[in-house]
Amino acid sequence: MIRVAMTGVYVDDVARAHAFYTQVLGFETRLHLDCGDGTLFVTVGAPEGAQRDLQLLLEPGRGPVAEPYRRALYEQGIPCIVFSVDDLRAEYDRLRALGVRFTHPPRVQGPVLAAVFDDSVGNLVQLVQPA
Repeated sequence: MIRVAMTGVYVDDVARAHAFYTQVLGFETRLHLDCGDGTLFVTVGAPEGAQRDLQLLLEPGRGPVAEPYRRALYEQGIPCIVFSVDDLRAEYDRLRALGVRFTHPPRVQGPVLAAVFDDSVGNLVQLVQPA
């Protein structure tokens, strides 16, 4: 069986992204390596043992491939990644209280309740819950 082990998201600043994804979103640090010259290799994942084999790589978003890709997604309002939650309305309220900016509040979109927020490091992220 093939499973997803790691996926990445390009970010403006890996250190800031690490803080946001752990302190605000609640992910745990899986890897945090200093590769030298200010380059960090950082992965995060769901806390408390959930999805232990799945990591999110916070990748530097500079460069000829990453920058146009990220800019195009953001300008079109397209989330770069989708996270599932058990209670979207509660998560929406919690994140707004922490200052997270949503581009659209929870609303039904077909089979899911969905909301989109700005991750503060150059991306839109969608949260979903089965409707």
